[in-house]
Amino acid sequence: MAKEATARKPVKAIIPAAGSGKRLRPITSTLPKALVQVAHQPILGHILEHVQASGITRAVLVISPEGHAIVDYAIKAFPQMRFESVVQENPKGLGHAVALTRDVAEGDELLIIYGDTIIEADLKPVLATDSDGAIGVREVEDPSRFGVVLEEDGRITKLVEKPAEPISHLAIVGVNYIRDSVALYDALDYIMKEGVKTRGEYQLTDAFQRMLDVGRTLTSFPVEQWFDCGTAETLLATNRHLLTKMSHKPQGEGSTFIPPVFVDASATVRHSVVGPNVTIGAGAMVENCVLRDCLVNGEARLTNCNLADSVIGYSAEVHWPPQQLVLGDYTTIDGG
Repeated sequence: MAKEATARKPVKAIIPAAGSGKRLRPITSTLPKALVQVAHQPILGHILEHVQASGITRAVLVISPEGHAIVDYAIKAFPQMRFESVVQENPKGLGHAVALTRDVAEGDELLIIYGDTIIEADLKPVLATDSDGAIGVREVEDPSRFGVVLEEDGRITKLVEKPAEPISHLAIVGVNYIRDSVALYDALDYIMKEGVKTRGEYQLTDAFQRMLDVGRTLTSFPVEQWFDCGTAETLLATNRHLLTKMSHKPQGEGSTFIPPVFVDASATVRHSVVGPNVTIGAGAMVENCVLRDCLVNGEARLTNCNLADSVIGYSAEVHWPPQQLVLGDYTTIDGG
């Protein structure tokens, strides 16, 4: 008699979003990195949109003690999903962040997506794999900045976090599917009990290697596009890419828009030239400005500005014409 197929367990998304966003300061001095806007919504919104489109309806958000605004946003913006949260009091690495979710996710299949990474990939075939896990990868020129994988006959044989020597150009890009979550959590427990750290932190890469060491099977899958939103430069690059995929007709009194541009319906634009590659968030006001390649977060106020390659934080104000800014939240610049 044929053996019946084992029923698949529910898939739960794990999103580590407790990072302080040091490379994005001063923007992240008061705003969690996951809530920084890029194109028409925060970084987290793009991640959850992709998760939801893959058929996943449950997610665990790993946040800092100051990160409850992340949970509030997720619940409001994605009412069809169910969210749980875990607080990471002391940041000790991505491995540590995921280990904290054991009590709420052990036994489920897991899709782990880093909270500052926007990807473009078809995840539905990945969620059907029969291996114990699958790691999203993309070929890069400089592997020393990433975790990398070595493969043989379609299976991963070794993982190394930020190798000093270029042993592989297949970088781990920040989206991983784990079918056997018990094996992952056991591996995380092992590396923390044994003090296995890379560059001073507990890494997911080392836990994945432990899974291989005890006989688990990991494969990889390609990620077509991958955007690390960890710096102002990469944030602006991500904004440019996402805007080209949108169909949006911005409105503004006496203004010219050079696409691609996104202007939130609650924002005000008057007597300005905006674009290309500009996002203006909810409640923002732009008047007598020329903006190109800019991200203007919600409630910001800009007048008489000529800006390019700039990121303006939430509720920040600029009232004179500098040429380039990375401006934090609630900041005011006024040239009189």
